[in-house]
Amino acid sequence: MLLSAAALGAQYAGSAACAVCHRRQHQQQSATAHAFALRATARHPLAGEFFRVPPAPRLPAYRFEFLSGPKVRISTPGQSVESPIEWAFGSGVQAVTFVSRVDRNYYLEHFHTYYTALKALSPTPGQESLKPINIAESAGLLYKTRDPATGIDGCFRCHTTGELRIDAENAIQPAEPGVHCEACHGPAAAHARKPARNNVIHPGRLPAAKQVALCGACHRPPNAQNAKIDWNYAWNVRHAPLYLAESACFRGGKLGCLSCHAPHTALEKRAAAYNAVCAQCHSKPAASCAANCVDCHMPTVSPQPPLRFTNHWIGVYNSGSKLKPIGAIMKEGTSRRP
Repeated sequence: MLLSAAALGAQYAGSAACAVCHRRQHQQQSATAHAFALRATARHPLAGEFFRVPPAPRLPAYRFEFLSGPKVRISTPGQSVESPIEWAFGSGVQAVTFVSRVDRNYYLEHFHTYYTALKALSPTPGQESLKPINIAESAGLLYKTRDPATGIDGCFRCHTTGELRIDAENAIQPAEPGVHCEACHGPAAAHARKPARNNVIHPGRLPAAKQVALCGACHRPPNAQNAKIDWNYAWNVRHAPLYLAESACFRGGKLGCLSCHAPHTALEKRAAAYNAVCAQCHSKPAASCAANCVDCHMPTVSPQPPLRFTNHWIGVYNSGSKLKPIGAIMKEGTSRRP
């Protein structure tokens, strides 16, 4: 039996309800990158930075200015248009991409993304090679509001918490912007009314395969369950669960996402913390190994400067190849992903 949107939405309590009993976890998680995965652009923590950036160009002769409003003004000789900048996707640890509603059927992914390391605007990944034929096309890339494969609603679902609502005008209304408690613990209205161990998900108690499947529901390419994965395509490295699932450390049944990543706190950046996890199994590494496990066995990949992603396919790599480990025998497009 399919539940209505209202009935399904009623199963969610919202993170404020979780904070009543789990105040410390709520405070910690609210400061993480997950929590800022989506914000109304004007309310994003980096909003002040967005509107201090200098105007940015787009070939052949377009000029983009981010203005308070928030909005973008696009100019070309003899013509100028303005477009609202409604939603900011991404915490800004690396970048923030902007999305706005166009009409009942379409949303716009803006051409320019804000890159934190550059403190500047640059083309949104995937759009740099597109050649607009008019000022309207120069604004960015259109996505259908709802579509099982390519709809922008899929982006909103992974960047929000709770039931995603579509109003009478076919506009997307997130229940709670950002990734919060119930994105991982499941709908918790019943748990809030009567706390019990069996009416909420405890990711830390899940076996490694189920942890990876839970995180991989969003940390994956669009429609990944039905698509072949190109392991030679550097952009795919950012989908950590798919790559971890190829690792012997995972296939041995011991290493899951929460083996290394604390779910309620900011991402750990000290290599020593990850090396300590490796040492739990590899107490006597090979003599040729350096002190820093992750530098060699989980290399950093940069599909486009200044973006950098850690390759979670744990293995032994050649110095000139960071996408697949030495000896990885795999037919193109096959995978052991969960």
